[in-house]
Amino acid sequence: MTDTAHQEIWILDFGSQYTQLIARRVRELGVFSRVVPGTVAAGELDWPRISGLIFSGGPASAVDVGAPQCAPGILFADVPKLGICYGLQLYGLGRGGRIKKSERREYGRARIELVEQTADALLSGLPRESDVWMSHGDSLAEWPASFQVLARTSDIPAAAIAEPEKQFYGVQFHPEVEHTAFGREILSNFLFDICRCRGDWSIGDFIKEAIAAIRQTVGEAEVVLAVSGGVDSSVCAGLLARALGERVHPVFVDNGLLRLQEAAEVTNALAGMGVKVQAVDAAAEFLSALQGVTDPEQKRKSIGKIFIDVFEREARRHARVRFLAQGTLYPDLIESVSVRGPSATIKSHHNVGGLPARMNLKLVEPLKWLFKDEVRKVGRELGLPGSLIGRHPFPGPGLAVRILGEITREKLDLLRAADKVFIDELRASDWYDKIWQAFAVLIPGRTVGVMGDERTYERAICLRAVTSSDGMTADVGEIPYHILKRAANKIINSVQGINRVVYDISSKPPATIEWE
Repeated sequence: MTDTAHQEIWILDFGSQYTQLIARRVRELGVFSRVVPGTVAAGELDWPRISGLIFSGGPASAVDVGAPQCAPGILFADVPKLGICYGLQLYGLGRGGRIKKSERREYGRARIELVEQTADALLSGLPRESDVWMSHGDSLAEWPASFQVLARTSDIPAAAIAEPEKQFYGVQFHPEVEHTAFGREILSNFLFDICRCRGDWSIGDFIKEAIAAIRQTVGEAEVVLAVSGGVDSSVCAGLLARALGERVHPVFVDNGLLRLQEAAEVTNALAGMGVKVQAVDAAAEFLSALQGVTDPEQKRKSIGKIFIDVFEREARRHARVRFLAQGTLYPDLIESVSVRGPSATIKSHHNVGGLPARMNLKLVEPLKWLFKDEVRKVGRELGLPGSLIGRHPFPGPGLAVRILGEITREKLDLLRAADKVFIDELRASDWYDKIWQAFAVLIPGRTVGVMGDERTYERAICLRAVTSSDGMTADVGEIPYHILKRAANKIINSVQGINRVVYDISSKPPATIEWE
């Protein structure tokens, strides 16, 4: 590791629902983190940059046939290592220990007690007892004499262990989740006392490195930039403008799936930022391709293909264009391509898993290792206006994934009108900036109602609002009831064809933020 290079912590992912939280917590402490599948080969790791490894949890049992394994050259590498849950068990098993399979899964809070004779760097500064978050079905029952037990619970004799001469440390609980009282301190101890990280990574460093990487990738060629007016593509535009100047050609595609008056608002906003954007009206093309399509994955793939067709047509207007740039984020990759080894693909994104296999343009995605809150920090560093940075996320497939079932112009008009009422009400009540994302969903079918003493048989709208920090997990937005009631009343009274409004109170997980 050179003095000028940033140190990195590489996270080996075995399918845990918390893996991305580990990455975020490490970055929050000023150390760059990178997630790779737990089954990656040792030769694929950039060892000179790695100051430490973290092995994540996972849903499998380490003793089952076919359970994901870690290459010995990684599991026993001569660098500091932290095993979390499955990661601890995998290492313990590899060192000759025995795993005990539980009759039932332990999920929730537990209380650890530090072992009295242990004074170890990993748990330095923790009180004698503290609450942690457990999520496991197995535990380490026997271990080599070289292991030190650092903490225990009433049910688990080895809730935290260490083998210092092998630079391995392990915890059966999850320090990355907020429910673990001193989780941040544990991770900090690992990063700074054990891995000797400097904690010198920042968003400013990312910007410098991203601009250099863009220049190196693109060379003397030119780039078509997909812009939507949202945070991600606008920040991407800012980076590309600094890196390439006038060799960037921003293109805004009106796919007919935008919110009310959005096309005009986006082009005006970009013009105000000095971005000369080429607007393309391709609504008819998109709606034609979506006719009769009800499966959400097919919707996304159809939309992704047409976007590429449009961008490639625009690229042919410029002889030196060889690249397509887009504001893909880390969560897009995570949910679309299953970079997490044995974990499942949740859904494809129109700009990731939804892209066609063969493209004439190479991709430039300078934000693909960042979470949404980190992108907003980049935007602030670049001087983007606060009104744009604070804008709620909007899916690339647009309203196509907020209309359950087939897309029609009539449904789009209903949804646009209802969505605008809801967003306007949140802005008027000063709740828009308290919410990560808010929108309306058109529910399939019709419902019976009564208006003006007459029976109605019309459509229903679901309102959705969530709070989140990165979009990987989300809680329901606890908007005051009187605001929701007022929004629902305005929608029913002003949007002809809607007679019922409901509110989605599910979190992510188990639901996703968008309905499709």
